[in-house]
Amino acid sequence: MLMSVEEISIHAVKKQLDEGADVVLIDVRESEELENGVLPGTVHIPMGEIPERLGELSPDSRIIVICRTGNRSRKVTQYLMSHGFENIANMSEGMNGWAAEIDSNCKVY
Repeated sequence: MLMSVEEISIHAVKKQLDEGADVVLIDVRESEELENGVLPGTVHIPMGEIPERLGELSPDSRIIVICRTGNRSRKVTQYLMSHGFENIANMSEGMNGWAAEIDSNCKVY
């Protein structure tokens, strides 16, 4: 059974970052995708490496998972939830949404 994932909008993420909220941003895109733009302070863990790198993440942290459009990050969010992460959300519009609406220095791709 798939768990219900908390979705967070790009605008809510921007507000939290602007306010200096204590959040961990996990970008699960592939390395070559990062050239299109990355949020400041992001931890890069490609989706396929999440299982072996679980120990790098704290279940006590507020985590927001990011990908290109929100699909891979939703799957990773569900996976992390199944491993005890509770304070976690998926950035629903992904980096393409961020690039289109918030930061024109990032590229939609």
